[in-house]
Amino acid sequence: MAQSASTQTRNAADELADKAANLAERTGDRIERTVQDLADQGRQATEQVQVVAENFKTAVDKSVKDQPLTTLAVAAGIGFVIGALWKS
Repeated sequence: MAQSASTQTRNAADELADKAANLAERTGDRIERTVQDLADQGRQATEQVQVVAENFKTAVDKSVKDQPLTTLAVAAGIGFVIGALWKS
């Protein structure tokens, strides 16, 4: 028995809707994975910055303790340069 044109059209529309739903679901899954990857990379970057900051703090503390005048002179020089750049 031959299908009517309206039945064929309905079947084609249903098939197209299923394909669109599957594509939307796969796209949503990819977006979710990408967002999760970006969040993980952000956490890793934050952890690395914290390690660098801690190392810098340790180095400054050691420098202040071992060579206070040199550390003061370097800090004054850095302040002068930043002030000159800020002013211009």
